[in-house]
Amino acid sequence: MSSETELTTYPLPPYIYKILDSPPPSPLPAVLELSSLDAQDGFIHLSTASQIPLTASLFFTTASLLWLLKIDTRKTLDAGGVYRWVEGMPACPHLYAPGTDAAGYAADGSREGMRVRKWADLGSANVVGSRAVKRAEGRTWEDAFKGPRDEGWLVDE
Repeated sequence: MSSETELTTYPLPPYIYKILDSPPPSPLPAVLELSSLDAQDGFIHLSTASQIPLTASLFFTTASLLWLLKIDTRKTLDAGGVYRWVEGMPACPHLYAPGTDAAGYAADGSREGMRVRKWADLGSANVVGSRAVKRAEGRTWEDAFKGPRDEGWLVDE
């Protein structure tokens, strides 16, 4: 993420979602391994329920099967997680570890001239559910996520 990117805060829904292109481990461990994108960017990319179809359409165009992790934002906040958004994008929260700067580094964590990267963790303590979602051939991700939304699993409030 560019240092010029303006970060802000927005009201946080009770649940947010992580999209995976492969199934999560079962049982879910205390700490999930970061995706290569999350590790590179220094935060965990997440989406609100309303944003899920657009995120899937933009970043998982060739996939026909995705997995969602439903994350309890209260539990991540209680553990010290910090949510930030790129200005003007209230549906795309980024999860940072407590006490980190916008690049995911500990503000006071220098060691031999290097800053120490810290991570907020997703895992069994704050992921309250997971679900596979299949997109039928010729259908959109909006169509595919209609079932979880209608059933009340995929919610913003």
